Amino acid sequence: MKLMNNKNICLALLLAIAGFNATAQTKPYSWTNLPKAVRPVFKKDTFNIVKYGAKADGITLNTQSINNAITACSTKGGGVVLIPDGLWMTGPIQLKSNVDLHVSRAALLQFTDDKSQYKIIEGNWEGHAAYRNESPISGTNLTNIAITGEGVIDGNGEVWRLIGKDRLTEEEWKRKVASGGVVSENGKTWYPSAAYAKAAKTPKAGYIEPGSSAASAAEYKDYYRPNMLVLTNCKKVLLKNTTFQNSPAWCLHTLMCQDLTLEGVRVRNPWNAANGDGIDVESCKNVMIDNSTFDCGDDGICVKSGRDEEGRKRGMPTENMVVKNSIVYRAHGGFVIGSEMSGGARNIFVSNCTFIGTDIGLRFKTTRGRGGVVENIYIKNIAMKDIITSAILFDMYYMGKSPTDDELVSDATLPPVTEATPQFRNFYVNNVSCNGADKALMVRGLPEMAIKNINLENLSMKTNKGIEIIEGKDINLKNIYIESKNSKPLISIVNASGVKFDNLRYGADTDLLFSVSGKKTGTIQVTNSNTSKAKNKVEFKSGADSKSLVASN
Repeated sequence: MKLMNNKNICLALLLAIAGFNATAQTKPYSWTNLPKAVRPVFKKDTFNIVKYGAKADGITLNTQSINNAITACSTKGGGVVLIPDGLWMTGPIQLKSNVDLHVSRAALLQFTDDKSQYKIIEGNWEGHAAYRNESPISGTNLTNIAITGEGVIDGNGEVWRLIGKDRLTEEEWKRKVASGGVVSENGKTWYPSAAYAKAAKTPKAGYIEPGSSAASAAEYKDYYRPNMLVLTNCKKVLLKNTTFQNSPAWCLHTLMCQDLTLEGVRVRNPWNAANGDGIDVESCKNVMIDNSTFDCGDDGICVKSGRDEEGRKRGMPTENMVVKNSIVYRAHGGFVIGSEMSGGARNIFVSNCTFIGTDIGLRFKTTRGRGGVVENIYIKNIAMKDIITSAILFDMYYMGKSPTDDELVSDATLPPVTEATPQFRNFYVNNVSCNGADKALMVRGLPEMAIKNINLENLSMKTNKGIEIIEGKDINLKNIYIESKNSKPLISIVNASGVKFDNLRYGADTDLLFSVSGKKTGTIQVTNSNTSKAKNKVEFKSGADSKSLVASN
């Protein structure tokens, strides 16, 4: 009876029966306790593709030889499949467990432009189940795999991609049109074929839906541009030192993988490559991206987790991810989360990265209908130069109709909050420098779901425009310096509350420091800041309370 009366002992016994061990639980992740990815280990046995009949003449199609070498390696317990020096033409390659595909420094693995070599399969496109052409390199349900070596893997993407006339020189456009394909009716877009052009106008072309089949989807085969490397539900994955370039669509797509490491990888896509993302990490767990370089036509390092209802049903966030010591050139975004983030994203750490010439630096995007929660994102030590639009962007209106000024401040009926309402919260950004951007910071939440608990500290920004905060709650900015050409106003706040500035500094020619709008705008605190340097301190518009801004030194 004494045992039964001791609540603590009883609780311990119940937890033990349930298999719960408090001391075995993972500590919360922090900068001193970063997530880790388990790396694969391989036998030293080497399988040279030459011994399986491969020829480095740039003409022979080595698909069967390379795949036979991979199969033999995996069957015999694993090891290294060697792509030696030379130009190796091939069709699709299927990786297998316990195989390290090693591409020698002077090797070029070139995928064929013969589209008949790529069969139509059931795959995934931008978060939807869809028919795709087989990827040049793929692997599903594998364990212990790698692609290593300092060689080059080329996806021959130019034969697959559409392109706009405005993204080519006049001479390049002439050559593209002369190569075949068709031009759109308005003369602004080149398509690889008439079937591609027709599919581009067909809603949900290629989506896997009741009654659809690979056979029926064949009409638009040319439209289903493959991602160059697709790994699905794989564990212990390593990509090291290899250059991946010229992908038909996304370059590296890891889907539902666990323990993924990129080290010293280089991704090169033309700046005008449609959907030329560098890497899309989708619904993955335990990820390390280190010392890698991305120069691509779309988002550089991108986190995803499925789209809309399909993504929410999958329910697999991308989590426990570290990105460090990496560089992104000329991409839509340097480090990106979304917009397909319906399964959520959490516990992500980004540090010591450089973004040069990207459209946006740190880019977090979603829209109504996505759902999903993005939270616990930690970023520090970021350098940016020549950013086209916003250095830092939180946007919940991606690909949607932006709100008008009247809508932002009106009392119109709001959409209900449901599982389809996305959420951004708990971001911690420290030590960011940017020399050249159109806007320093943009925060744009939804009227029914504000962006919450965004903490930015030690920012130094030289930009054309300053800061805009719309539908944000608990936005904390500490030790901020903004030097802006257009300071009318420097900081715009619309329907936001709990906004705090601590040690705000700004350029000498600032005309208007704050513009505050909207009836929903709550307290704005400014401390340890010299607000008298600006020609005009604050204006209140569209029903904003003149007492909402409180400044003290």
